[in-house]
Amino acid sequence: MPNMCSVFRTTVLANRVDYIIFGNVSLEKKLGLASLTALVLSSMVGAGVFSLPQNMAQVGSPSALMIGWGITGIGILFLATSLLLLSRLRPDLDSGIFTYAKEGFGELVGFCSAWGYWFCAIIANVSYLVIVFAALSFFTDTEHSVIFGDGNTWQSLIGESILLWFVHWLVLRGVQTAAVVNQLATMAKLLPLGIFIVLAVIAFKMDVFSFDFTGIEMDVPVWQQVKDTMLITLWVFIGVEGAVVVSARAKKRKDIGLATIMAVISALSVYVLVTLLSLGLVTRPELADMRNPSMANLMVGLMGATGKIVIIAGLIISVCGAYLSWTIMAAEVPFIASLHGSFPKEFNKQNNKKAPESSLWITNGVVQIFLVLIWLSGSNYNTLLSIASEMILVPYFLVGAFLMKVAFERSSRALLAIAIGACTYGLWLLYASGLMNLLLSVVLYAPGLLVFLYARKQNKARTPLNMMEVSAIVVLFLTTIPASWLLMK
Repeated sequence: MPNMCSVFRTTVLANRVDYIIFGNVSLEKKLGLASLTALVLSSMVGAGVFSLPQNMAQVGSPSALMIGWGITGIGILFLATSLLLLSRLRPDLDSGIFTYAKEGFGELVGFCSAWGYWFCAIIANVSYLVIVFAALSFFTDTEHSVIFGDGNTWQSLIGESILLWFVHWLVLRGVQTAAVVNQLATMAKLLPLGIFIVLAVIAFKMDVFSFDFTGIEMDVPVWQQVKDTMLITLWVFIGVEGAVVVSARAKKRKDIGLATIMAVISALSVYVLVTLLSLGLVTRPELADMRNPSMANLMVGLMGATGKIVIIAGLIISVCGAYLSWTIMAAEVPFIASLHGSFPKEFNKQNNKKAPESSLWITNGVVQIFLVLIWLSGSNYNTLLSIASEMILVPYFLVGAFLMKVAFERSSRALLAIAIGACTYGLWLLYASGLMNLLLSVVLYAPGLLVFLYARKQNKARTPLNMMEVSAIVVLFLTTIPASWLLMK
């Protein structure tokens, strides 16, 4: 029999409860409602909101933006409600983005959901690091001297790498420690946004807002304008699933869905106000031509040169908070998938702080490689935005699809109505994203299949793939060839 100083570790895969006991003292730390809400809100409200005025004005008129936000608001609430319901109906399934897909549609679909989400998280993290140093260029760069540029210079690469590995060290100290820091960052980021909204309300001019209300000067139909806003509006909501991803670390199951809904409503209110109020400060063409982060330029008009400092400082705090949230989630999903045998075993090791150590090292190693590629290629934040938004479409659609399956099993019309709403929004996003973005996602999903097949071999999977799964793998690999050719062309 072991003595009282022995250390016991028990892992329950069904609900992913990990704990360490020294004698009778449990050292497990869990996340409360405030921490979960801050995690979701911080993972959504990052860099995008500070560039939202210019990004949206570039593709849509005031009328199109109002319609676009209406569609997005309804769709994202359906998605958030689906996450809330599934967290309560299937409390046995933790880290929902992956486990919902796997439970509902099999091992291959579950892996694709995890792979798409992981890839999205990696690109999102790269974009956050890039935008931090692009924002710093407002203070360091001049007409004759470029230091940080668009976050893609060698100086930026050094700074981004230092920040990357500092946050890596912070998360290795434990998810609870990182969540406390994130909670403080979330409160700090809301302050400059609140100041902007109050000043914009005071300075708002209706005649400026109604100028070319339907975008006649753009020579683009309103419905096409609405479609063009979709990936932008989705981008600023990526992270809505944050509480579900770390659901195994929540103190109370009911807090998961509540945190998600509270964060979504808060974020939606901020986004709509920032977008529409900005169009009442300067005309749409002027706003579309502004350098990002466009909110900084608008604040100069509202409160002078100090306004730029307030917004840039807020952006940096906001992005760092969002980056911290996404670092947690980027490591958590492949860690959970590896416990289920869908990702290789190399991802499933934890340290003594309960942080997914091996998954974090692999994830941040890939982020570092991408940062080098950004420096070599000269790519920028907007390029990364499109890639990350596209890769999350399949995981989000599968949430609604799984709720639909649960609704049929329980013969619930109320659940079915919500599931149909979430699925419809997911299909609309796939349509609105356009052919080129869909081809890009095919190319990026294909390498993941090699990882999937390796994981199955490594874990000596007992259940063979069915004919439909084998066919899907073959079709995806074959589709990669023409997709790659079209993208290069």
